[in-house]
Amino acid sequence: MTENQYQAKLIKKLRDRFPGCVIMKNDSSYQQGIPDLTLLWNEYWASLDVKVSGEAVTQPNQIHFIEKLNEMSFAAFIFPENEEEVLNALQQAFESPR
Repeated sequence: MTENQYQAKLIKKLRDRFPGCVIMKNDSSYQQGIPDLTLLWNEYWASLDVKVSGEAVTQPNQIHFIEKLNEMSFAAFIFPENEEEVLNALQQAFESPR
């Protein structure tokens, strides 16, 4: 499976889990290292960097942005091997009172 194929399946799962959410694909050519997806749901937001596997290479600045955005709200690398764990953590973060 390619990253684009996995990303399409993941977007469907996100829409099912967070009805009415807005999912935006970010442009890494504008800001190198920015996560692939931004998810907006009610008053919450999250950034996800999609990888085809846990062994996939990270690009320069990706770890920096995941850490920085996670301090602000929620951000994570997501791939098939950790998908359920990340989605559960995201749901828990979205259910926590601010």
